[in-house]
Amino acid sequence: MTDPGNIDIHKIRKILPHRYPFLLVDRVLDYQPEESLTALKNVTVNEPFFQGHFPEHPVFPGVLILEALAQASAIHAALDVGDEIDDEIIFLFAGIDNVRFKRQVEPGDSLMLNVNRSNYKRRIWKYRTTAGVDGHVAAVAEVIFTYQVVSEDG
Repeated sequence: MTDPGNIDIHKIRKILPHRYPFLLVDRVLDYQPEESLTALKNVTVNEPFFQGHFPEHPVFPGVLILEALAQASAIHAALDVGDEIDDEIIFLFAGIDNVRFKRQVEPGDSLMLNVNRSNYKRRIWKYRTTAGVDGHVAAVAEVIFTYQVVSEDG
């Protein structure tokens, strides 16, 4: 197991190309190679989408919960792949299945992101994922993604 203390926002920023306001993973709390990862997203009222979703009753958008789960899944895959991942590789959503939203997520919540690898074949990963707050399930989904090599030359 990788020491979760070493998977802070600085290492996450080396793995994922996302930046504010679209980087939705703050810290990795646990990593089990080829199995699972648990990460944290602290939801704050200062996030820009709360101005319109919804001003009088702010709710963290469901699509962003799914994006946070996908980012946590990509972090797990990148940690598993290890040194093969570099600046010329980007993880991309390939699909999402069996999505269910169970409760709202609001400012002040700590969103726990749990991802469990269910399949890997030829650069395609599939994860069973759960997002929760205070031990209650907020959303579940099966996340599918891959990566591609990109270069500045074309």
